[in-house]
Amino acid sequence: ETRPRMSEFQVRSTIISRYAFTTVSCTMVNSGSEAREAVFEMQIPAAAFISNFTMSIGNKTYYGEVTGKEKKNSTDDKERQKKPPSPTEGRENGYETFKASVFIPRKMQARFILHYEELLQRRLGKYEYTISIRPQQLVGRLRVEVNILENSGIVSLEVPPLRNSKQKGNGKAEGDVSPPPSTVIGHTKTLAKVTFNPSVVEQTRIARNGILGDFIIRYDVSRELSVGDVQILNGYFVHYFAPTDLPPLPKNVVFVLDSSASMVGTKLKQTKEALFTILQDLRPEDHFNIIGFSNRIKVWQQDRLVPVTPNNIRDAKKYIHNMSPTGGTNINEALQTGAKLLNDYIAQNDIDARSVSLIIFLTDGRPTVGETQSSKILSNTKEAIRDKFCLFTIGIGNDVDHRLLERMALENCGMTRLFQEDEDAASHLKGFYDEIGTPLLSDIRVDYPEDDVEQVTQNFFPNYFNGSEIIIAGKLINRTSDKLHVEVTASNSKKYILLKTDVPIDLLSRNDIRGVPGLEDGRGGNNYIERAWSYLTIKELLNSRLKSDDSQEKDSLMEKAKSMALAYNFVTPFTVLKMKEAGLHSEPPQEEFISPSTDGIGEKVQSLQGHRAPPGIRRGQDKQRIKISKTSADGDPHFVIDFPSSKFSVCFNIDGEPGDILRLVSDHKESGVTVNGQLIGAPAPPNGHKKHRTYFSTITILSNKPERSYLEITPKRVILDDGERLVLSCGRSAVVRSRSLEVAISAYSNITVTIRDSISFVILIHHYKKPAPYQRNHLGFYISNSKGLSSDSHGLLGQFLSHEVKLLEESLNTSRWEAGQNQKEALKANPTNTLKVKGRLVPVVWKQRRIYNGQQEVDCWFAKNNADKLIDGSYKDYLASHPFDTGTSFGTINSL
Repeated sequence: ETRPRMSEFQVRSTIISRYAFTTVSCTMVNSGSEAREAVFEMQIPAAAFISNFTMSIGNKTYYGEVTGKEKKNSTDDKERQKKPPSPTEGRENGYETFKASVFIPRKMQARFILHYEELLQRRLGKYEYTISIRPQQLVGRLRVEVNILENSGIVSLEVPPLRNSKQKGNGKAEGDVSPPPSTVIGHTKTLAKVTFNPSVVEQTRIARNGILGDFIIRYDVSRELSVGDVQILNGYFVHYFAPTDLPPLPKNVVFVLDSSASMVGTKLKQTKEALFTILQDLRPEDHFNIIGFSNRIKVWQQDRLVPVTPNNIRDAKKYIHNMSPTGGTNINEALQTGAKLLNDYIAQNDIDARSVSLIIFLTDGRPTVGETQSSKILSNTKEAIRDKFCLFTIGIGNDVDHRLLERMALENCGMTRLFQEDEDAASHLKGFYDEIGTPLLSDIRVDYPEDDVEQVTQNFFPNYFNGSEIIIAGKLINRTSDKLHVEVTASNSKKYILLKTDVPIDLLSRNDIRGVPGLEDGRGGNNYIERAWSYLTIKELLNSRLKSDDSQEKDSLMEKAKSMALAYNFVTPFTVLKMKEAGLHSEPPQEEFISPSTDGIGEKVQSLQGHRAPPGIRRGQDKQRIKISKTSADGDPHFVIDFPSSKFSVCFNIDGEPGDILRLVSDHKESGVTVNGQLIGAPAPPNGHKKHRTYFSTITILSNKPERSYLEITPKRVILDDGERLVLSCGRSAVVRSRSLEVAISAYSNITVTIRDSISFVILIHHYKKPAPYQRNHLGFYISNSKGLSSDSHGLLGQFLSHEVKLLEESLNTSRWEAGQNQKEALKANPTNTLKVKGRLVPVVWKQRRIYNGQQEVDCWFAKNNADKLIDGSYKDYLASHPFDTGTSFGTINSL
């Protein structure tokens, strides 16, 4: 055994609303006595973009940096013998191979971590997510874990057997039933978790050479006939439109089939086989014709399209059966003939105005007869079709000019597919036809008000085929608006359709799945919807560039795509991944995962990557590190403000409405810190005077200095987003530190948040094992260090941090402030008083409060009526519009 041994191969992926983040990590060990080369090779879907790559060899770490490709073919990106593929290299059936090779010193190990992202396409009514598991050797620890979160609901989830390139079909192979051995599938309505964890013995049974094949997950989501599913998060939106239950549109189709000499054998046999099935599937209202071409063009039915009748189908099959392979390949003339036939048919016949016309073109080679120059063929074809119908192209085998086929389809609103010449090509062809065989709508246009959105991706589509999906994404201009107006116009077989709706921009949006790993590469990726938008935009720029003939326009499209790819850290045809050695300050790429939980539907998928608990903090120390202060908002909320220099405390209640978001600390302008708390409702206890109780269900803490980070805390979990998104369970002790922020969780007890070492808050977690009807799991908020907050800070608690409050003692016996029992008795004798706050007189009464889970008793002066006169303005002035609202009604309103 000369090559290093792979000790671990792990794939973790999270799919949120069809956007998939995949992380592959692999460890190789060189147990030999000399340095050996290790090759990490991974097939990734051609549609995916790599977003990060790191490797550590021994104690050195190298990380990939996405940089723009130079105009000239520079060679320095081959640094460390590692060059990511460009989308046209190493393509095998829609896959690209990523390869990195390094030398591992003796008795050492190397670790590779590759991240890539893709937006799943819906085909034949399913999303298909595929992971290539081809470690090329048996692996001690092999594990795949996929978490799916779809808010509209997951339906028909399936994990077919592993697929090898031999049968890469549309997955409809015979006996396509049971999942691979050791697969575990669990799902609730909106969450699914699939794991595949085969032992070495199970791996051996599948393939001794370690080429297990593709692990596939297919699923769909629940949907209804409406404008579709619009998801909005942090100023970006993505719109999925896939209506069902519509009658199919009639179609006019011309099949243009290559019958040149190179098609001899399997290729022609498979083409014929596929066409027999396709003809059988044509509907009674369809019209069709067939053209065979080599160096001569042979049209089955001259100058017309024929209706679908049993006799016509029988004759067409006979015609196809008798096709024999001979001669060269005249692609240009074949397409000219097909386009003229269809155009004449459309012009001369009173065809159904709603019908969809298309050419399906199939070849296995390059043009050898007639016009052979690609650019000429493209312009001739475009001119012949004149945007009247769409052209779909299919290439079989390795000799096709796939650039030509791809561009022909792109320029003429079609799609292209390339298939290998293997025993399954017939089912591929049939699968591709099935994708386009049932048009449901034509001329679909999706509009949003111009003043509300910008940088919207393609929003006009000539056809919508059953089983597919239309996806549009964009940016919101007006981020404070509470709704987005959407209009979809289209034609279907019976009528012209206009669907209108206002999509609420719920600022606590159900799409805000902060509980999901965002991006582990730490590149400002805070938003899967924003990344889906950038992914679609880059794909569109690449396609526009492919279609363009103007070199200036090509360059400008390339620059746009490049700058966007750099902003989002994507490896594209215009960007490359350069490996750099990390300095000493950098941590090796170790990952600590909190495994996703799918036991409760309410649980978000969690995954913790890239952050580690700093060494030297033992879990047991958490308890002692907390300094309790009296200044707090806890219970249903009772507020306490401690004035240590005056040696007394003031307290008040706020009777808010469920759903209200209260500004607790507002210091966005100076220290950059904001704390908001959202209320949840519960019935009032019997015989009480209140109509209901309210508790804090969520506390959000925002800090924008020196860099932006935010925390969202609920009784179940903590979400920290400082460019890297991280989700922690409140049930596990953990400490996370970044440059200016530290979050320490003491399991099921409390969370301490320290900002720049000069501000710290403690959040108590109140969990009821068996809550009474009027109890709710909730949070308490305590300020334990406010040194770093400015004197201008505001909010229900913040306004008192640097302002003294005077007690008008003249009405009192001053000896009362002697310590101990005397004070208590004096207070009981004279329980009312007046406070002076910023010139306002506030009547108060003496009360005792228990805080900190009842562990501490506080004597305080209580201000009634929702703290009337004690706080600036009234309670209503402290309502925030959403959890991340950093404004204050006592100054400018702004939003993060």
